Parts: sequence; C-alpha cells; structure tokens
Amino acid sequence: MAEPTLPTESDLHRRRLTEVLESGTRNQLVGLVNALHPAEIADLLESLPPAQREAVWELVPTDMDGDVLVHVNDEVRLGLMDGMDSKEILAAVEGLDVDDVADLLQDLPAALTREVLNAMDRQNRQRVEAVLPYPEDSAGGLMNTDVVTVRADVTLEVVLRYLRLRGSLPEVTDRIFVLSRSERFAGTLSLTNLLTHDPEYTVAEVMERDQETVLVDMQQQDIARLFETHDLISAPVIDADGNLLGRITVDDVVDVIREQAEHQILTMAGLDEEDDMFAPVILSSRRRAIWLGVNLITAFAAAWVIGLFEATIEQVVALAVLMPVVASMGGVAGSQTLTLMVRGLATGQVSGANAIWLLNKELAVGAVNGLLWAFVVSAIAVIWFGDLRIGAIIAVAIFINLLCAAVSGVGIPMMLKRLGVDPALAGNVVLTTVTDVVGFMAFLGLATVFLL
Repeated sequence: MAEPTLPTESDLHRRRLTEVLESGTRNQLVGLVNALHPAEIADLLESLPPAQREAVWELVPTDMDGDVLVHVNDEVRLGLMDGMDSKEILAAVEGLDVDDVADLLQDLPAALTREVLNAMDRQNRQRVEAVLPYPEDSAGGLMNTDVVTVRADVTLEVVLRYLRLRGSLPEVTDRIFVLSRSERFAGTLSLTNLLTHDPEYTVAEVMERDQETVLVDMQQQDIARLFETHDLISAPVIDADGNLLGRITVDDVVDVIREQAEHQILTMAGLDEEDDMFAPVILSSRRRAIWLGVNLITAFAAAWVIGLFEATIEQVVALAVLMPVVASMGGVAGSQTLTLMVRGLATGQVSGANAIWLLNKELAVGAVNGLLWAFVVSAIAVIWFGDLRIGAIIAVAIFINLLCAAVSGVGIPMMLKRLGVDPALAGNVVLTTVTDVVGFMAFLGLATVFLL
C-alpha cells in the first residue's frame, strides 16, 4: 500500500489561510498571504468563491500583483483586473518578463492596452509590441525578447567584462546568443564554456553552432516536445531569415505542458481549462448547455435506431434488458483507444505514417477482447434468460461492436484533426454515437432476423 502523501508547507499555509478567512483577523490574513509564493496565491485565489477571492486579492502586496496575475487562469485574471485602473495595471506589469506582460495585455480592452503601453518607457514598450502580434500559443507569443547577445570575433575576456558592466542576467539564462556581422543568429555561448575556457579564446572558438532553434510560428506543443527531446533549458526564437527575435525558457515550457494536460482532461468533458470553477451559475450553465445539446442530438440518433426495432423489443423483452450491455462494452473499448490516440496526436507519436499499423493493432486487440467478453456475456445471458439464441446474438453483437470501437477509436481523432477540430473536445461525443448506433443495430438487427 502506498504511503500517504504528507502536506507541503504551502499546503499548510493555504489550509491555515482558509481557516483564518472564516474566523480570523485582517492582520492574521496579511501575514499568511505574505508568506505565500505568487504561484501559491494564484492557486489559492482560483480555489476560493468570489467573495473570499476578492478579500484575499485586496491583501496581496502591490509589488506581487503582476506575478499573481500571470499565474491565475484567464477567466479569474479578467475578474481580478476588472477592478483595476490603468495605473494599478501599469504598476502590476512593471518588472515582469515581456511574454508575461503581453499575456496580461491581451486580456484588456484595446484602449486600456494602448494606455498602458504609452505609459511604459520606450525600450519596454518596443519589446512588448514586438510580442503582441503573435498568437498566444505560438513561439512568438511565448518568447521573451530580453536576450544577451555577443559577436563571434570577440574574446571571452571581453564578454566577461561586458557581463560585469551589465550587472545582471535575465532569469533562466544558461547561454548567451551569438550574432553574425549581419545580425543573424549564429550559435550560442554556454555559461559553462564561458567560465571554464581561457579568457583569451574567442567566442567563435568555443561557441556551439548546432543549437536547436525555434521558428517564431512554431506551435507550443511542438516547442514542448523539442525541449523534452533535447533537454533544453532555453532556446533561441528566430524568423524565416534567421534573425534572432527572442528566447523561450524551460519555465514557460513547463506551463505549456501543464496547460496541455489540463486541456486533454477537461475538453473530453466539453469544458475549458481557463474556465473559473466558481463562475456564476448562469455562465457555467450556458457553457455546459452547448455540449449537452450536442449529446442530446446524438442520443436521439441512437434512440431512432432502437425505434426501428420497436416490434422486436415488444416481443422479446430480454432485448431491452441486454441492450445497454452491448452499447456500454463498445463505448468503453472505444474510449480506451480514443484516449491513447488523442495523447499520441498531442505528443506527435501518431501520424499518417503509422496510423495503419495502429489500426491493425487495435483491431487485433478488439478481436481478442471481443471473443473473450462475448463468451462471458453470452454465458450470463443464457443462464439469465435460458435461451441459447439470445446468448449467441449478444455474443456476435459485442464482437462486432468492439471491432467497430477499435476502428472508431483510431479513425475519429485522425479525421477530426484533419478537419481542424480538437479530437479531445469532440472525439468522445462522436465515438459514443457510433458505438451506440452500431451496437444497437447489430444486436437488434440480429434479433429481428433470428428470433422473429
């Protein structure tokens, strides 16, 4: 048996804060909030109902506002920023990384965004404006334009003097970017090489020329895969001409991986990872109503198939009892395959090149499980209703439906991706419809032929 996980210090802080919110004093609350990291405060805010959330937000130190806003999800962030004026927003973004500032400004009305940009100094404004045009889920949207660059023909001693004059380095800096005379990306100089080689060496002699680069329009899931494959801490972002635009660091990629995991889990239920768990009832109801409506349409499709065999069901009541078994077995088997395919498509492990192999493999799995469970269910049906014909019919129907589930589990996500639809969002709805319709058609159709 696994040992119970001990609560971390931040867990204890949050638990204590929740208790103090109900019965403590303001001074106690201030002390507890100040003891938390901005990411922990963000997590706490997302877990509180609106009234308590506002109370805690008011206690967050002003110099931490920006860091907290960066870590909360989009909907909670919008709610918190609604009560802030342009001066407060400007104070919140001061000192944040360029990519984080861009994320915050993209949630604001255009007029307020322009007001905040105009209040920035020229250098920071230009950096933010360079990032804003790019989609949030692209390399351009993730990158930070605050980079350290050097030329290849200078010595390491010159680089060291330059860094000492600079006084500080951007966070998560593991390498310096090397530019050619035409200002194009030429390679990287790792801090390790800088510090361990003779200062008389030139940058060109110790630089790495085969550094993995990220094109500015690369999608975030591909960036995460690149960082994972090559164990990167940072990577340069370049345009099609090889010009250095910025860099992406591993802390940004960790956020992408977390968001992708949440996305896969929630979209399978028709939900959005950016939704506020404590949103108003009407808003939450409206969002969920869309997919409930879609599900209702698919349910009527299955009901229509059942209606075609109404006369058969009236004469053989056992069929009504056993119908859900056929549909359920197909639905579960299909969902297993679908989940693997959605994950494989997200990680890049599944493509058109290996789809046929996967289809054959899943068909083989479906056939093995189909034979096994067809025998089990058939035996139960015969014992229950004392009719060998019903046992044989449900066995064949389950076998057919599990094969259909295998084909659907592989084919549906591939088809949806080709159509530009998120397989995690729509896959389950389509799959359930297919396995229900095929299961009912096979079971009731065979019963009509052999029992009447």
